[in-house]
Amino acid sequence: MSGAAGGRILLGVFETMNPSNGMPTWTHPEGRGDDWDDLGYWLGLARELDAAGFDFLFFADTYGYATLGGRMPEEVAAHGIQFPALDPMLAIAALARETRDIGFVVTSPTTVERPYATARRFATLDRFTDGRIGWNVVTGSSQATTDELFGVTATLDHDARYDAADDFLDTCLRFWEHSWDDDAEVRDRERGVYADPAKLHRVEVDGVHQRAAGVFAVPPTRQRTPVLFQAGTSDRGRAYAARNAEAVFIQGQSIETAAAHVADIRAQAARHGRDADEVKVVTGMTVTVAPTEAEARALRAEYEAVLRLDDAAVMFAGITGIDLTGIDPDTRVADLSTDLGQTLINRYARADPDIRVRAVLDQFRTKAIRGFQVTGTPEQVADEIEAIVDGSGIDGIMLEPTFGGSAAYRAFIDLVLPLLRSRGRVAPAPPAATAVPAAPAAPVTLRERLTGSPRLAATHRARRLTASTIEPSRNAHSRPDIERNVTARQTERENA
Repeated sequence: MSGAAGGRILLGVFETMNPSNGMPTWTHPEGRGDDWDDLGYWLGLARELDAAGFDFLFFADTYGYATLGGRMPEEVAAHGIQFPALDPMLAIAALARETRDIGFVVTSPTTVERPYATARRFATLDRFTDGRIGWNVVTGSSQATTDELFGVTATLDHDARYDAADDFLDTCLRFWEHSWDDDAEVRDRERGVYADPAKLHRVEVDGVHQRAAGVFAVPPTRQRTPVLFQAGTSDRGRAYAARNAEAVFIQGQSIETAAAHVADIRAQAARHGRDADEVKVVTGMTVTVAPTEAEARALRAEYEAVLRLDDAAVMFAGITGIDLTGIDPDTRVADLSTDLGQTLINRYARADPDIRVRAVLDQFRTKAIRGFQVTGTPEQVADEIEAIVDGSGIDGIMLEPTFGGSAAYRAFIDLVLPLLRSRGRVAPAPPAATAVPAAPAAPVTLRERLTGSPRLAATHRARRLTASTIEPSRNAHSRPDIERNVTARQTERENA
């Protein structure tokens, strides 16, 4: 059962392919200021996490960057506030080749992309990773900047972006799940037939936000559809996740709030006819651990000392669209109104309806958009993780580094993971590589690690979709036409 007390805890790592993971920390000796754009760094990290038995490495991503008044503040470039950044999707095939079991989740937006290109990229990655890929579906971030970079002139409000995301995802699902029958790819050398045309289906979409027509070019992969992640805890975001997501990423900062989000997501999923236990919920978590509590708290203080209030204001503006530096610091956050960044605004306002701008900036400086903050000895950290998981009903955690480098992960692996493993809370350690490896077996897919099955659940609404949204009489290129044309060409070749 999902979130059952005492059950297995899924383990992930939350990363961004830029100098710092969150607030600028790249200048610290343990930061990755000199490594973030070196593929070797990411290969080493993936290998280390794979050997430790982590379930997935999650890459958050955005095309945009923080702006104030429509322009990039000097701090963004000068201090490296989530800038510059590389495209993590292009590294996944290399990371998969250097690892055996760990899955990879990559963020891709539904705003400035096109469904066919997105479906093709993820299907390719699912094949190259042998079923270890997931898609973090987002409706966009730093949207004003992204729209400018892509030349988008028609903008949608927060809820309308989710409506468009529904059409986008549905189109992708039609390509992945309904364009090829399971046995359509035959690769018959003797007959010279690669795919059975009778088992290919033309996707036809003519919707409010999306139009597409044609047969998907990528044959079915082990998962067909990448594992569908979704982040965001706004009301509309949770509704979207309940309909679509297989794993939901939240940034829990209290057990009570996380528990409420988990219960709401699963209740909504059940109302959509889904098995609520198949919707996994994972939370971000920053762990600072050391052999003694005093050492751990000193490390945490060292981390917080690196963080600057002016950087926090700029980063806050990039996420929410609100420049708090130009607002009276005694203004209540609940009185602010913006169409952007609802998740973050609501987090503060719901926790404390009377909270003021001054307090928000100071909290944001040390916590930013991170989840639970856990600091202490290995035993204290392990105990607190169990209390958070069992008290909230979440299924797993995603570790967030402190200074941006891999030292924080290594401390968790060396000091905390053995305790959680001895208590039966995480999966057994993977077998070590041998000098003479056995014949390689297909890895467990990412979906199997999360749900036990390589395919979307039978209750997922993707199973109820069809290849076409258009009536057969309107389809100018029906499947019989395709079959006749292909059969005629085969006959010509045989008679030649």
